[in-house]
Amino acid sequence: MNLRAEWKPLFWISAVFLIFYLLPEGSPRVMGALGEAVELAAWYAREHVILCLLTALFIAGAIGVFVGQASVMKYLGAGANRVVAYGVASVSGSVLAVCSCTVLPLFAGIYRMGAGLGPACAFLYSGPAINVLAIILTARILGMEMGVARAVGAILFSVVIGVLMHLLFRKEEAERVNAKALPPDSSARPLWQTASHLAAMIGILIFANWARPQGEGGLWSAVFSAKWWITAGFAFLLAVMTVRWFQAAAWKIALAALPALALAVLIPHQPQAAFAAGVLGFSVVAGTSKGELREWLDSTWSFAKQILPLLFYGVLFSGVALGRPGHEGLIPSYWIASLVGGNSLGANFVASVIGAFMYFATLTEVPIVQGLLGSGMGKGPALALLLSGPALSLPSMLVIRSILGTKKTLAFIALVVLMATITGLIFGAMV
Repeated sequence: MNLRAEWKPLFWISAVFLIFYLLPEGSPRVMGALGEAVELAAWYAREHVILCLLTALFIAGAIGVFVGQASVMKYLGAGANRVVAYGVASVSGSVLAVCSCTVLPLFAGIYRMGAGLGPACAFLYSGPAINVLAIILTARILGMEMGVARAVGAILFSVVIGVLMHLLFRKEEAERVNAKALPPDSSARPLWQTASHLAAMIGILIFANWARPQGEGGLWSAVFSAKWWITAGFAFLLAVMTVRWFQAAAWKIALAALPALALAVLIPHQPQAAFAAGVLGFSVVAGTSKGELREWLDSTWSFAKQILPLLFYGVLFSGVALGRPGHEGLIPSYWIASLVGGNSLGANFVASVIGAFMYFATLTEVPIVQGLLGSGMGKGPALALLLSGPALSLPSMLVIRSILGTKKTLAFIALVVLMATITGLIFGAMV
């Protein structure tokens, strides 16, 4: 046995054993933290996996199979026009308005297809951070100045972090460009078909996760009341495209849709069941087909195997350490409140670090920050948490590391925390 090659498995096995052996199982704090981990994982599975992650995984799989590598490298590659690359990355990421975990399959897809490190990181940050509804909610609840500062900061962050990541690793990026020479665009399908196909799935992703508005009335409320009809419309378009462009048998699509339709009628208060049945039926159709449909499912499954286990490990650990919003893990909430008061460098740094490691579902960061402000948190640290929190989380860090490697992941985390700290410090001094 080669001891050098086996020391890492031995270390982790020993560490896990010691944690459970020395676990003070009678401690209310420890048992409560373990309970929070289970609760957070269950909530995450119910609220994010079916509607968010499954759709994002299929979009990532479609990018890997149907989007030509030449197109990705032309607009997002390391050698692409900088203005175009960062503009496309920030705009496309912000349109999705997803959480830090849902953006990961999409990020992995474009990076694997040849997107430059800088534009890919700009996309990775902009997806969860430049959320129009979250920014509007921030302005309404926390004040206009906080909303404007968050909007400006998030937009600048996506570009600046992307540029700095490119500069930090420009030598490795140059080697990557040389190794991945621009191939001829061999896509057999017209661009408008590929774009329409992706747009239908993005429509499903956006409207299936359309959040309940704070008040009644208005356009947002009207869309929310019709969200499942709109989602069903996009699903129907996707089914038609699958039959027309991918030569799937129409009877297979119709048969696969029957369980979803039945569940939608029988248990309308549980739309996730119908959604899951639709995804399962579509997967069966793709799995029993040949050619591009089967390749699409294989690509989606490849992303799922890489990403889903790491996300759940991260969610469990995050639940143990920090608990859920309004509930405590091993780290007492009063410790956090005491560390982020005022507008010192330390307070802004701690707020940035807490935001980076804690998992925030889309829009939940606003009421959390509101509660912390009521407990004495300074406005500068509040902005720092809003800028680092939605873009990062412990689960997302684990996945990013599996895609970029340890060094680049640490650099990305450090840039987000550093820029959030500086921005919070400046904002706190101004207000």
